[in-house]
Amino acid sequence: MKANKIKIGVLGGSFDPAHKGHLAISKEARKRFGLKKIIWAITKKNPFKTQSKTSVTKRIRYCKKIIGSNLFIKVKFYENIIKSNKTINLINYLKKNKNFEIYFLMGADNLINFHKWYKSKSISQKCIILAFDRHGYKKNSLKSKTFRQLSKSSLEFIEFNKVNISSSQLRKI
Repeated sequence: MKANKIKIGVLGGSFDPAHKGHLAISKEARKRFGLKKIIWAITKKNPFKTQSKTSVTKRIRYCKKIIGSNLFIKVKFYENIIKSNKTINLINYLKKNKNFEIYFLMGADNLINFHKWYKSKSISQKCIILAFDRHGYKKNSLKSKTFRQLSKSSLEFIEFNKVNISSSQLRKI
C-alpha cells in the first residue's frame, strides 16, 4: 500500500456497551501505525451474538461519551447507507475512497473465529488486520486458523498493556 494514502482504522462491533478497552486499542493503533482517524462502526446486531437490548442511538451516545476529547475517533452507523451489517460491505464502501489505507481493528477473541466471518478472506485482502491481545485469548488466537493462514503483511498481532474488561462483563453488572 502506498505511503501517501490516508491511514484509517475501523473498529466494528455492537459496542454494547463501549468501554475503555475500545478506547485503549484505538489509541494504541493510532500511535503505532500513524492512523489519521479511527471509525467506531456500530452495528445493530453482531451476527454471532444475540440482539442488543440497548438501542443503537443510546450506544452511539455512550460511545461518544467514552471517546471524550479524542477527536480522532468518529462514531458511525453505516447499516442504513450500505444496507448490510457485514464487515466486507463496510470495507468495500470505505474503499471507494481510493486515498484510504484501511486497518481493521479487533480484539484477539475475534481472531479465533474470524475464518467464520462472511467473506473473511476478502476482508484480509482489502485491509490490514490488527488483532489486539486480550486477557485470556492470546494462546488460542495465535493457534487460530486465521493467524496460521494470513501473512504478516495482512495481519499483525498486537501485544500491549491490556485493559481487562469486556462488554459482556459490563452487561452482567
